[in-house]
Amino acid sequence: MIDEGPSANLPPHMILEFFVPFVMRTVLFMALVFNLAACDRGSDEAGQEFAGGKAEEEGEAIESGQSLVGKLDISQRGTAMVGTSFQAPDGGTVELSDFIGKPLLVNIWATWCAPCIVEMPMLDKLAAREKDRLKVLLVSQDIQGAEKVVPFFARSDFEELEPYVDPENGLSFGFGSGMMPTTVLYDAQGKEVWRVIGAMDWDGAKAAALLEETLAED
Repeated sequence: MIDEGPSANLPPHMILEFFVPFVMRTVLFMALVFNLAACDRGSDEAGQEFAGGKAEEEGEAIESGQSLVGKLDISQRGTAMVGTSFQAPDGGTVELSDFIGKPLLVNIWATWCAPCIVEMPMLDKLAAREKDRLKVLLVSQDIQGAEKVVPFFARSDFEELEPYVDPENGLSFGFGSGMMPTTVLYDAQGKEVWRVIGAMDWDGAKAAALLEETLAED
């Protein structure tokens, strides 16, 4: 049979120009799906065992035996907020743009992610300390959503952090990092300033200096 599609009349070099970008986008998407799927496989054993201490024990090992040295990335500086929606603590739907008005620090995490658990008390302190100048927003990527996250928050007794959930992993895909924790700082106008891939010491001097650069402007 003769191909009657749009590529039938295209010369070979134009066919390649059409298909190569499509293939590259497909490969990138599948790689991100694979990373998140691997994380979710871990959630069945690590996340469900959090109450028994597995993630907590791993977190203590990280805190006591390793440095929290997330990778700073400024390659997306100036880009607009990710437009995906997620669930607020009251069950309503929100987007990052709903928080425009003062700098916003967005952290994606999961209950089974040991480095995420280590960061959370520090992020809670940061949220309390800087609440007049900065909104700290943690959004869970647990596929079980509020069912998993609300009990975790009830056990943790945070002062400022709230249980936002994103079971569809829209922020993970939007950020494109495929890693948790990932933390993104937006300025008061909703433009990205920087992001940190991996865990970070949010009580430390480096974090304070990185934040102050933006907080002092607003």
